[in-house]
Amino acid sequence: MASWRDALRGGTALINEGGLSETPALDAQLLLAFATGASRAEVLAHGERMLRSSERETFGALVARRAAGEPVAYLIGSREFMGLRIKTDRRALIPRPETELLVEALLAAMRARHEADGVALSVADIGTGTGAIALALATHAPWLGRIFATDISPDALALARENAEQLGLDEVVTFLEGDLLAPLPEPVDVLAANLPYVARRDEVTLPVPVRSYEPALALYGDDEGLAAYRRFFAQAPDYCRVGGLVGVEFGYNQRAAIEALAREAFPGAAVRIGADYAGWDRYALVWTPSAPTPAKESDAT
Repeated sequence: MASWRDALRGGTALINEGGLSETPALDAQLLLAFATGASRAEVLAHGERMLRSSERETFGALVARRAAGEPVAYLIGSREFMGLRIKTDRRALIPRPETELLVEALLAAMRARHEADGVALSVADIGTGTGAIALALATHAPWLGRIFATDISPDALALARENAEQLGLDEVVTFLEGDLLAPLPEPVDVLAANLPYVARRDEVTLPVPVRSYEPALALYGDDEGLAAYRRFFAQAPDYCRVGGLVGVEFGYNQRAAIEALAREAFPGAAVRIGADYAGWDRYALVWTPSAPTPAKESDAT
């Protein structure tokens, strides 16, 4: 028999020995909570409790898989995102804290617009994956109008639908299978996207838990990681209403390229860049012009 405290100590040591986790103690706590059905707070507060044999076996197997690199979110089957418990598995990318920053920025901008004119804004989450962005927007902005979520992967879209159902949002968000914006039935007020942006040559720089377990389709892009965003911004003017908002997450070294793509797609747009927790440029909000930019006299016919 082993106590929770002993299990945490041993589990932390084994995960640390694997060398593939930056947070071995936290990982062990989350895995023990999952194995015992307790909360992480209970695990920390009641170290004297004893593990049942079945719990010990489950915890041991989880620790071994984590030491080999498998992400905690896949092992326990969920990740918290914007206060929501999002189901996670290898069908889609694990939602990141950095993406929460994009969602918070979008919410603030949409709330200001809603309070100013009372419009029930429509939204599309492009490349939805687990559905995290669309579901977070639906939860925290219940005054939104139609909400669409697209993905080219039928497996990811199935996972997103499962998340919507468990959150009671399956009749709020409309899921559409297809490439980028093409499935949308109509233009919307807000386009949100967290598309693949890792250059293929950078695959070897990613941590093992990312490159070995998360879906390549959701990670990598051709053309220095910008291929998906080039196509996204080429399509965006046809699907974003006049005066609409576009919010995208991008790679740490892609700010200049993203700004250029946004301004090419929407001449006269206002672009604001936001940083992630490490201080890297990570997302952009693009306020499209409320009216078409007048042609220069030299361009007039």
